[in-house]
Amino acid sequence: MNEKKLVGEKAAEFIKDGMVVGLGTGSTVYYTIIKLGQLVKEGLTIQGIPTSVRTEELAKKVGIPLVSFKEIGQIDVAIDGADEVDSNLDLIKGGGGALLREKIIANAAKQFIVVATPNKMVKKLGGFQLPVEVVPFGAELTEKHISKLGIDPIFRQFEGNPYRTDNGNYIFDCDISGILQPKELEEKLNMIPGVVENGLFINMSDIVISLDHEKNVVLINKR
Repeated sequence: MNEKKLVGEKAAEFIKDGMVVGLGTGSTVYYTIIKLGQLVKEGLTIQGIPTSVRTEELAKKVGIPLVSFKEIGQIDVAIDGADEVDSNLDLIKGGGGALLREKIIANAAKQFIVVATPNKMVKKLGGFQLPVEVVPFGAELTEKHISKLGIDPIFRQFEGNPYRTDNGNYIFDCDISGILQPKELEEKLNMIPGVVENGLFINMSDIVISLDHEKNVVLINKR
């Protein structure tokens, strides 16, 4: 049983004719995009806004028409994955490095739907390291300011080189396991000059699609 496929395809049911759809990044929302591509071929009329270069390439491949922010007034639904989802439906995102664009699109959407397999569901955020995107200029100084918040930043690398986001920035992956107030941390991080955005998505998700113990698809709504 492909859990990611079950969860990802369910999200496509929320998309109706004429919608502008935020297309997330990751291995679960991949199946949402594939399904939407099939529905477009069958006559569904939508426009997509991708959260990453990788998603843009996939959307084009499956035939989803894409638009820019200049061409639209709003996003009807954004669908994305998560690295962790807690009991309040707060998230850690950014393992794939697209957190800035993902947050911009989720914030612009009337409805934000998260697709998450059961292994992503947690009681408390912090088992997964929190990505923090920073501009390269002064990154060493920014790292020191992040450390002062009581979290340990680790410079993300890829194949021996600094990892670069689609925006040309660096990422620090931070241990936040001892943090009790994620909303407060989100605000403090974004006040540090040099920090572009962080992967805490607090009070943003409207619905989480996951699976129960019997592998049935379940919809978890905001309390």
